[in-house]
Amino acid sequence: MIKDVFEIMLVTVLLEGIITYFNEFFVSGKNPWQIILNLTLGIIVAVSYNIDLTKYMEIKSQIPYIGCALTGILISQGSNYIYKFVNKITSISKIINLK
Repeated sequence: MIKDVFEIMLVTVLLEGIITYFNEFFVSGKNPWQIILNLTLGIIVAVSYNIDLTKYMEIKSQIPYIGCALTGILISQGSNYIYKFVNKITSISKIINLK
């Protein structure tokens, strides 16, 4: 049960980041070519090197490469975002382990 709660929280944090990123793309009015280039490079690097955060956190997908694509989207946001993402996941893990 605790593992299921952790997976739900992890996916929630992951989707929050992705939605925030796409919100920037469609709403903020920034140069869309920069966002598209970041997304493309992030996904290409993650798929090429088989970097899959969901695999490392033992969350399996029914769709091949979806974990790599999601990881690529996160990578495209830069190191500050990844640092904040890891901190959120670590704090969620600590909270779940306390209960």
